[in-house]
Amino acid sequence: MSFKKDTGTMELGECTRNPGFQDLEGDGSAADTISADPGEKQHRESTEVKLESEAAQEYTQIKPYAGMPKEVLLLYSSQARYRVPREILFWLIVACTLTLVALTITVIALSPRCLSWWQTSPLYQVYPRSFRDSNGDGIGDLKGIQEQLDHFQYLNIKSVWISPFYRSPMKDLGYDVEDFRDIDPVFGTMQDFDELLAEMHRLGMKLIMDFIPNHTSDKHRWFNQSRIRDPQYEDYYIWADCNSTAPKPNNWVSVFGNSSWTYDEVRGQCYLHQFLKEQPDLNFRNPNVRKEIIDIIRFWLGKGVDGFRMDAVKHILEAAHLRDEPQVDPNKPPESITSEWDLYHDYTTSQLGLHDLLRGWRAEMDSYSREPGRYRFMVTESYDYHEVDKTMMYYGTPQVKESDFPFNFYLLDLPQNTSGLWVQDLVHLWMGNMPTGQWPNWVVGNHDKPRIASSAGQTYIRVINMLLLTLPGTPTTYYGEELGMENINVTESEIQDPAGKYNASASRDPQRSPMQWSGDMNAGFNNNTNITWLPVHPDYRSVNVEAQKKDEGSVLSQYRFLSTLRQSELPLHRGWFCYIHADANVFSYLRELDGLDQAFLMVLNFGKESAITDLSSVHELPDQLKVLMSTNQVNNGKVFQKSRIMTEAGEGLVIQYSTDTRFNPNHPGQCYISEKACYLNVIDILYKC
Repeated sequence: MSFKKDTGTMELGECTRNPGFQDLEGDGSAADTISADPGEKQHRESTEVKLESEAAQEYTQIKPYAGMPKEVLLLYSSQARYRVPREILFWLIVACTLTLVALTITVIALSPRCLSWWQTSPLYQVYPRSFRDSNGDGIGDLKGIQEQLDHFQYLNIKSVWISPFYRSPMKDLGYDVEDFRDIDPVFGTMQDFDELLAEMHRLGMKLIMDFIPNHTSDKHRWFNQSRIRDPQYEDYYIWADCNSTAPKPNNWVSVFGNSSWTYDEVRGQCYLHQFLKEQPDLNFRNPNVRKEIIDIIRFWLGKGVDGFRMDAVKHILEAAHLRDEPQVDPNKPPESITSEWDLYHDYTTSQLGLHDLLRGWRAEMDSYSREPGRYRFMVTESYDYHEVDKTMMYYGTPQVKESDFPFNFYLLDLPQNTSGLWVQDLVHLWMGNMPTGQWPNWVVGNHDKPRIASSAGQTYIRVINMLLLTLPGTPTTYYGEELGMENINVTESEIQDPAGKYNASASRDPQRSPMQWSGDMNAGFNNNTNITWLPVHPDYRSVNVEAQKKDEGSVLSQYRFLSTLRQSELPLHRGWFCYIHADANVFSYLRELDGLDQAFLMVLNFGKESAITDLSSVHELPDQLKVLMSTNQVNNGKVFQKSRIMTEAGEGLVIQYSTDTRFNPNHPGQCYISEKACYLNVIDILYKC
């Protein structure tokens, strides 16, 4: 017994780490109590009861130890020295959590809206017949576009607009659509389209389709059914009584010249066509036509298309009364009215109800834009010339959205006058009329207008690209402008454009020549056969992608630098735009962002001679200015005094400078911004201000 007792005492002593844990009845250890003889059991039980009754007082004498029972733990946890720190930590955690939540909500509330994909990248127009021929038939196709997607990556372009590739008789080279849900075989197959779209999305690019709502081809199934007065399709087009010999229903004139009416022998009536006679106008006052168009929009959106360029929208509705339009020259004999410029188009363009149609299409596209990162873009085409207020209506209203922007064609007039004042006037024509908070855009060329390098001159192509890529908003680049491609000469026998067949001087073929990829056969457009649908420009051996990639001072390399700079620098893609100076030669402006100490000054010489620009009156500029990039490569890095900034004719300068003083607060009448934002350098964020 004594051995066991001693052993038990020894084992318990080894396990007890707390020297303060002693027998409460005397000098013996707790081990003595635990290892008592069986005869002492009753005495031990009574002792335990006594111990429990006195625990509240006795355990206060004991220091905390590992493995203590719950009762002891609770006694210590309620003491002030343990409770108070615990409560302090708890409330600190609560306070920090609430602070983080409040800060997050504040950042979200104060953060400006993120720019969408159509705002961050230039928009590049591909004319598919001329971009790249993959099968050797001499006509560009969808596979050819896919083969050259790395070109867009090289230029830092994410948004690509492709001109029509629907099934078509090609009377207007694709703008006469026979089937809106099919691909014309000359461009490939629907599988080719699906593969192109999938590859573009894989590379982070967006595909914008051309959509032609105003008219169809006269080969379209709807028109054939309408001609025979099928009850469902009888009113799908604009028909009016007339006969082949009697006067037309009115004096309306086609965009391509001569009457807008053609007699149809099958139906025995005239049908309206504001373009070619092979392009009959749809009747959008028929609800079934409106539904058909929405179904087509849904078809392509369902396939994953990222947006539409809506073609010739101002022509969509005509006045139902079909009255004669007023003559520009009232004294001109009515029978001599053959041109669209002979009439005021009061009844054939921009009719009441047009914007309701467009807003309906916008709403349909918005329903496909709910998935993050899949916003569907809509741009409208309308040449309104001096009636800029009509163009601005396509932005919609603050309550009802329409197009993301209507195309801005006013820079197409750049070649009319080579001066800085003229350029400023054209820029201000848009900026001064654009509704508050809307997003500007700029176009200097397309498939309908002469190439800017030809109309303005090769001297100015670099400075025009610099203007395009440093103005606020979205620039649009027509294929080849990044190279400085020029118009080709087309003989009468080579004319492909239907407008040119009516009037050789109106041919649009010169600006549609094959893209110049290399100095190889056919400029690399068609490497399989010696066939091209239009002649290649003779300068293709020097003006091509392959050659210009190797030259840091080439038009292509400078375009790429500016495109990358535009996306990477906050002042350029979402900062203030402020007019600084304009004279007979130079147009100068700056781009700055509140809170950011880096800003950019552009000095662009559109004149016919070299110039010295004095900006000493602009106190917000530092005295010395260093050129980040010049279109004349030898001036890169050059330092100018702001009172003597020298430029040659056709030269443009991008000057980056540091300043703590902003220009826009002191000159609000000279500055514009779509959505104001400020930069907080401490935590590197933008916020509304």
